[in-house]
Amino acid sequence: MAIRTTVNNTLFQKYALFGIGLLLMALVWYCKDAQVESDYFTPKALATHFNGEQFVGSATCMECHSDIYASHIQTAHYNTSAQANAKNIKGSFQKGRNTLELQDAHITMTANKGSFYQRTDIKFSDEKSALSKLDITIGSGVKGQSYLSWKDDGLYQLQASFYTPTDQWINSPNFSKASTNRPISDACLKCHLTFAKNIDFSGNGNHYIRENMVYGIDCERCHRPAAKHVVYHRANPEATASKFMMLSDTLSRQQRLDACVQCHSGLRAQQLKGNPFSFLPGEKLAAYSKNYYTGRPNTELDVHGNQYGLLASSACFKESPQLDCTTCHDPHKNQRGNTIYFNQKCASCHNGSTVVCKAPATETSLMGNNCIACHMPLSPSNSMRVQLARDSIAVPVYVRTHLIQVYSESAGDVQ
Repeated sequence: MAIRTTVNNTLFQKYALFGIGLLLMALVWYCKDAQVESDYFTPKALATHFNGEQFVGSATCMECHSDIYASHIQTAHYNTSAQANAKNIKGSFQKGRNTLELQDAHITMTANKGSFYQRTDIKFSDEKSALSKLDITIGSGVKGQSYLSWKDDGLYQLQASFYTPTDQWINSPNFSKASTNRPISDACLKCHLTFAKNIDFSGNGNHYIRENMVYGIDCERCHRPAAKHVVYHRANPEATASKFMMLSDTLSRQQRLDACVQCHSGLRAQQLKGNPFSFLPGEKLAAYSKNYYTGRPNTELDVHGNQYGLLASSACFKESPQLDCTTCHDPHKNQRGNTIYFNQKCASCHNGSTVVCKAPATETSLMGNNCIACHMPLSPSNSMRVQLARDSIAVPVYVRTHLIQVYSESAGDVQ
């Protein structure tokens, strides 16, 4: 009898332990599942704008807008900044192609265990070599690319840049001598990052909160911080009307333009309120900052940076009340080099019944029947110049002008 009781007690204990184990597993699973669900309906904020709205990153947009997301990540806008890695650094680190010779320094680009560095050896000096890590890429690589390096929370531009047309390392534009301490402020970052939080609210300093950097010009730079939008539509998947999102077709022409003008109008030299990252599309840009050319009507507009000023000076813009940047450019797609697409944009207004191309057939054939090759030619920039060799003079970077006109054979001459 005692033996049977002992056996029953042992079985009871085993079943009890098994039951407790199942309960613990269920509890763990419930808590884990609840955590996942909580994360889903409360996406992690990458940064918080000064108005309290939260950035959640363009990857969250992929859930509902997969086609747009897939094409947008191929654009120069999206790839204009990123955390540096082997995939997005354009310059070579191979021996024989990884050096830059300057008058006062020898620079070597090196790689070690997945990280990339600039080593600067000062000539004619006992100063030790300086090793700086490439932490951030600036520029998609279409024209070239520059690199930023962290020193604690300070952000600095490196001496070496990569120049795509000649496939070589060059001296970063306007670096006068060997240096690893060119501080980067909001005025530099604002056209390459969706958002950055400067420790100095004015944006004049170069000390940032690393965790609040939103790289590239992504969905939220044009459509505003999207946390509320994402939370609402995840909780209401049946909703078809967009909520808590700025849509460009609800804006006036100038508001649509301002979304592009904040970066494509040259140096916005005077900050009227907030800092360079304060402005959001849908607001009036003129209330936040003034262009360098404001009050300087006779100042020549440069093709690098001030595409808006040039476009606004064109007859096409003046005579087309609804024409804005997105009339010709779809910011969701990489359209570079798509001659047929841009020709169709021109032809939508300048069809054969109203406009006849007067250029000789041989010239139009040479241009590949490309409207913009003649009417928006590549032109030398006065503000962006690069030195390709140690003893050479700086040469201009060529950028397509947005001053749409009839040009003579001599580049820049208007008929």
